[in-house]
Order: sequence, then structure tokens, then C-alpha cells
Amino acid sequence: PAGDAATLAHLLTFDSVHGRWQYEANADGDDIIIDGKRIRCTRNKTIGETDWSGCDVVIEASGKMKTKAVLQAYLDQGVKRVVVTAPVKEEGVLNVVMGVNHQLYDKAIHPIVTAASCTTNCLAPIVKVIHENLGIVHGSMTTIHDITNTQTILDAPHKDLRRARACGLSLIPTTTGSATAITHIFPELKGKLNGHAVRVPLANASLTDCVFEVSRKTTEAEVNRLLKEAADGPLKGILGYEERPLVSVDYKTDPRSSIIDALSTMIINGTQVKLYAWYDNEWGYANRTVELARMVGLMDKA
Repeated sequence: PAGDAATLAHLLTFDSVHGRWQYEANADGDDIIIDGKRIRCTRNKTIGETDWSGCDVVIEASGKMKTKAVLQAYLDQGVKRVVVTAPVKEEGVLNVVMGVNHQLYDKAIHPIVTAASCTTNCLAPIVKVIHENLGIVHGSMTTIHDITNTQTILDAPHKDLRRARACGLSLIPTTTGSATAITHIFPELKGKLNGHAVRVPLANASLTDCVFEVSRKTTEAEVNRLLKEAADGPLKGILGYEERPLVSVDYKTDPRSSIIDALSTMIINGTQVKLYAWYDNEWGYANRTVELARMVGLMDKA
């Protein structure tokens, strides 16, 4: 209810993490005007309360509409494509990680697609490179993740008792579905990847700690070479590779999905690979969502 046009225009202009926006955003009644373009704002709790009949592509980013049955209400109004900014774990919905499996999109059978999650977008390019070149036997990951609005500022009731605790005062272990979500993209790894999350009292830029057992012996030099070649080649703009001793704040507003911290690459006993990968869980994921929406929209016009 607080998300009226004036509030949204203000929050677009002034961002506590990413700073001042380059465009001017103003409110005019129920509209936001950005760089001369007028955008209507509505505030409804269900899809059916808003007229979507004039939309070709909807980006569903409320975090509330995550099942095919609920999302069907968009299609019933004539929307051609729905892009969801959260995983949808149902048959017939393609979880897309741009740069990794976007080529599987088929407009004939995928009216609903998802951009997976920010952590899945960080993990998937790494899994692709390691699995295709070294063969992943099994593995685990921990996302060392910034606070989000699903947590509480001060202690308050929450169904997850750890997320019920003040987010700025503790390291908070919790769950993540990102490792298992990878199996929607690499089905041959089902049951072989899992992981946890630790929420940390920072506002932006997260880190994924990956550990993989691979099918043949390798070295730190080989692993870094494979990742660098992918970052400079087929995964350019999606995967990054960094040899400088940077820290999380250096990755604020980085548009890439995943940036390898090459200094931290470690090999144990020849076949266990440990990697760190940075990501801006806001900005990088927003870039991939826009790219996915553009892709499905352009394919409908082709």
C-alpha cells in the first residue's frame, strides 16, 4: 500500500546502496515519469484487480505469485509472456540462467519463465565450466549473503527462528534452494549438489563458497585457466574473473552474475575444487531479468 507513484519515484532516484540514479524520476498522480516516459502505477493484491490486457511481457517481481495456477491469471488477460523473479518449481516452467541454458527457451511451450534466483545465477556459470571440463561428482555450496527484506531489523516473530533475529547484529545461518535449483538446469546432477546460506549484516554484494569433487585430477592453475577462458569467451558479461585482492564493496553495482576470486581457488588432494565467487545480488540479477524479458519479447516479434 505504501508503494504509490511518489514513493517509487523517490526510491528510484535515491538508492542507499547504488546511489543517485542517472535519470530523473517524478510522480504525476498515479504515474511515474522517467526521462519523459509515463508509466502507470497500480497497487492491487491480486493479478485480476489490474488490467493487464495491453501488456505483452510482465515481469512478476512481487515475490508473492510463484505458482502456475496463480500466474495463469496474467495469461488469461492476454499477456503473452510472464517472467518471474523467483524459481518456480513446476513442470512446464523453464528456469532460465542467462548464458547457461537460455537457448532452451521455446516460445511455443514456455509462456511462463523464471530468471531463477540471484544465487542460482552466480552458481550456474561455475557449475557449467567445471562440470563440462572436469566432471562434477558431487558438491556443496554456501552463499554468504547480504540481508534482505525477508529478515527483521530487530527481533520479531518469524517462521524461521533464525530470521526472526535482528539482521544487523548476527551471522545468521538459513536455507537456500539454489544448489538444488541447479538440477533444473543440470538434471544429471540431481541429488549431487546441496547447500546452505549465511546471512551477514551487509547491504550489498554477496559471496558463494563452492566445493566440488571432480572426476579427474586437476590443479589450481588449470581451474583458473578454464574459468578465465570462459569469462573472456562464451560467458563474457555473465562470468567474471578477478586476480586482484578485492573485497565485497568492490563488487557493488557489478552487472555480471558471478565473478571468480582467483586468489582463493584451492585444490585438495587433486580432485576437490574450492572456489569463491562474488556477485551483486541486486544489480547483477536485475540485469539478467531485463535480458530475459528482452529475449522473450523479441522472439515473439521475430
